[in-house]
Amino acid sequence: MSRPLRIEFQGAWYHVMNRGRRREDIYQDEEDFHLFLKILQDAVTMWNLEVPAYCLMSNHYHLLVQTPDGNLSRCMRHLNGVYTPEL
Repeated sequence: MSRPLRIEFQGAWYHVMNRGRRREDIYQDEEDFHLFLKILQDAVTMWNLEVPAYCLMSNHYHLLVQTPDGNLSRCMRHLNGVYTPEL
């Protein structure tokens, strides 16, 4: 059974998280953390997002995101598609 569709609208706030499969690490070293933050910064610019808070842990991340344009799914597809760690 799939998750219900997320309601998206302009100015919405979201708590977003993503975890490695089987809770495996998604960041192997400090370079991976920096790469993820660079990709997140690019996504913020490309998709007009606001990210006032984030937390990166070895096997998952949390973001607090506001979407002035109501485009969370497009942004997250970009972020999770571009950042693919080598294991």
